[in-house]
Amino acid sequence: MRLDKFFKVSRIIKRRTVAKEFADNGRATINDRVAKSSTDVGVGDVLELHFGERTMKIRILNTKDTTKKNESADMYEEV
Repeated sequence: MRLDKFFKVSRIIKRRTVAKEFADNGRATINDRVAKSSTDVGVGDVLELHFGERTMKIRILNTKDTTKKNESADMYEEV
């Protein structure tokens, strides 16, 4: 699954265009490597997201094409 689509489906970032800009500006890393929006992510990958001064580190538990709002938090865990 593409990184920008994962952000949208997991509802970390609400809109895919915003997720694409976020990743393409070098604000996301996958397994300690800078990632672009088209980078593939899979189960077990560790993402580090830089939101201004706040950093969020998550591990991907599941990848689905679509989810319901209450199930989206089950796709990742904060590390």
